[in-house]
Amino acid sequence: MVLVLRGELRLTAGKAAVQAAHAAVMLTLAAEKRDASAFDAWQAGGQKKIALVVPTLSDLESLERTARGKKIPTVWVEDAGLTEVAPGTRTCLGLGPAPASEVDAITGELPLL
Repeated sequence: MVLVLRGELRLTAGKAAVQAAHAAVMLTLAAEKRDASAFDAWQAGGQKKIALVVPTLSDLESLERTARGKKIPTVWVEDAGLTEVAPGTRTCLGLGPAPASEVDAITGELPLL
């Protein structure tokens, strides 16, 4: 599972952590429904999660298109707008869970958060 945040938003560490957590929860719930055996394998393997950053929303959108083209599950986190950003702001893109080799092929060059 990879959680990619928008660098241009300059979220505080706490806000970034919460946005990544939202994506992780949404991906986890969807994965359990989609393929229970794959979910169980991911869970048994330690539930690997990586937090990365891209400069802009456009970068996130491009990443989503690539992931969807490779059949990697994705979710968007859109903020409620109660603290640091406007309502509806896309803050994070979650990918997976999927095999590391598949996700790394798309996100392997991105910097850690």
